[in-house]
Amino acid sequence: MAKDGPNWDGLLKWSIAHSDGTRPTRNLSEEDRRWFMEAMQAQSVDVIKRMKEITLVMQTPEQVLEAQGVTAADLEDMLDELQEHVESIDMANDLHSIGGLVPLLGYLKNSHANIRAKAAEVVTTIVQNNPRSQQLVMEANGLEPLLTNFTSDPDVTVRTKALGAISSLIRHNKPGITAFRLANGYAALRDALSSESVRFQRKALNLVHYLLHENSSDCNLVSELGFPRILLHLASSEDTEVREAALRGLFELARDKTGETSGRVTEDDDDKLRKLLQERINSISLMSPEDLGAARDERHLVDSLWKTCYNEPSSLHEKGLLVLPGEDAPPPDVASKHFEPPLRAWAANPSTKTPETETKATPLLLGAGPSPPIADVQGSSGATEDANGISEGKQ
Repeated sequence: MAKDGPNWDGLLKWSIAHSDGTRPTRNLSEEDRRWFMEAMQAQSVDVIKRMKEITLVMQTPEQVLEAQGVTAADLEDMLDELQEHVESIDMANDLHSIGGLVPLLGYLKNSHANIRAKAAEVVTTIVQNNPRSQQLVMEANGLEPLLTNFTSDPDVTVRTKALGAISSLIRHNKPGITAFRLANGYAALRDALSSESVRFQRKALNLVHYLLHENSSDCNLVSELGFPRILLHLASSEDTEVREAALRGLFELARDKTGETSGRVTEDDDDKLRKLLQERINSISLMSPEDLGAARDERHLVDSLWKTCYNEPSSLHEKGLLVLPGEDAPPPDVASKHFEPPLRAWAANPSTKTPETETKATPLLLGAGPSPPIADVQGSSGATEDANGISEGKQ
């Protein structure tokens, strides 16, 4: 992609020369302005061109690609590149305009597990904090294959990536949450919590917490499905993130005041809950100063849960372990940080790119093989893409 692209070295030198602070600012000459705009426009056109090329490959039948010598690894590299492009919210929305969203969703059903997993990763990037793309994916029935992969794919990595995509798709998306509930999403989350994969458990717990935090009325359904006892079990996990996420879920259930579920955890599992919290307090008491600092969230979660259930502070107060010397009071907000992810604009900001990202070579789309028999496909696909056009600006 870079061979016939803009002269980035020249652009960099020009930028430095005009902003190094060694000379007063001046108005750009018409020639300089034209050169700069052409360089920037060339890059934009090049990204769209590459996305169209990737779309063409995704539209090509799998058996035709295999005949061309295209491997699953080639397709993974291609999806890696696409994911980089759609980090920009405009490019994410433009993927639909050039006809690439539907074939991407089709890759969720690919015969190769790695491609199914990678396609879910790309979907996650597209819909994250992007209401327009969330709507487009919902309209394209993208939730259905994600749910299928989440609930029944034989590969746990595929299931985990699909759950991550679902979480990003329905977050701050009421129609998405409704569709997830109607598809027995909570039952699927309950099953995921029984997985031996810690990573899968983490993602499931985080989504459970988010859903209960946003919809306290769901606490009744969750309790009926047996979540409290599962959360009590996971709150003793050796994995810190699983343990804290389970405590957050228990806290949401314990503080629910909607009526039917109010106090459900403390009524049905009071002995187990009290024993669990006391065990966590004892474990925290034996921690080294360094471990105590790392367990700050857990300390406050245990105390908050104890106060909510038993209307009194935990013994962490008496032991001086709730707020350690040097820690600022009040305690940290252990909930909201999970619901306010960074704006998509940060992901699109070039200044946040790492050197590795900036220098990553463009992967080859096609491997070595016989002369491509897909010229007819390319012709028809290109016409479709031109007809679809490209969206203008952010939605």
